[in-house]
Amino acid sequence: MSYLDEGEGHPVIMVHGNPTWSFFYRDVVQTLKGNFRCIVPDHIGCGLSEKPKCGYRYTLDQRIRDLNELVEYLGVDKFDLVVHDWGGAIGIGMALQRISSLRRLAILNTAAFVDSRIPRSISVCRFPLLGKLIVQGFNGFAGPATRMAVSKNALAESVKRGYLLPHRSWSSRKAVYEFVKDIPMHINHRSFSRLVEIENSLLKLRDIPVALFWGGKDFCFHEHFMNRWKRFLPQATVVYYANAGHYILEDEKESVCVGIQEFVSDDEDGISDTPLA
Repeated sequence: MSYLDEGEGHPVIMVHGNPTWSFFYRDVVQTLKGNFRCIVPDHIGCGLSEKPKCGYRYTLDQRIRDLNELVEYLGVDKFDLVVHDWGGAIGIGMALQRISSLRRLAILNTAAFVDSRIPRSISVCRFPLLGKLIVQGFNGFAGPATRMAVSKNALAESVKRGYLLPHRSWSSRKAVYEFVKDIPMHINHRSFSRLVEIENSLLKLRDIPVALFWGGKDFCFHEHFMNRWKRFLPQATVVYYANAGHYILEDEKESVCVGIQEFVSDDEDGISDTPLA
């Protein structure tokens, strides 16, 4: 597993989803690393991590185990957590097993609960054979995401290249396809019970400061998911960006980075000195 470990101070763990990698959090790291220890892993098969062709279980449970092992390896005790996309279920799944260590939680357009809503464009990518051909053969998931996941401004070509850097061949896109395949949409799915377990434990987070940074034009994790989070975690501060897409750190880079910085810079008791707008 490849990971960033930059800066010194209280640890902030940032967990990416699919088809992104630690590159997604580059500006958050630049904002925080002067006062915080920024830990940003690439999931196995993603980013700069090893891309095993066989022998690795690309499941939610395995991803949570991987993250737990990294936290243990780095000797992290108390930490703050930032999650996005599939990183929500993975990061929160890990944190729920270390609930006494979790100080604050920042949630960016994600879910960590069972839901039946899935965009048709993603559903097609789950079809046997066809989905594999689209995602692994034609890069038909990570490629379109560089256009569909932003709403305000098109990504610069250099940023597009950054997102697509780890996905340059059939074999290097295996994890992207496996992530799509691992979305648990029915009770017999391999990861369904694990996701239900996480959902049933979300109430444990009600005593922890939570901030939702939400893009209103996300084609995947739209307002329905934000409203479900508000019901699970009514104490959460909600920072809503009506015109931001799924890659909220691209559409609202400066504002979200500053918001996260303010959130993790609160007093140890978790009471905000500067309320978020």
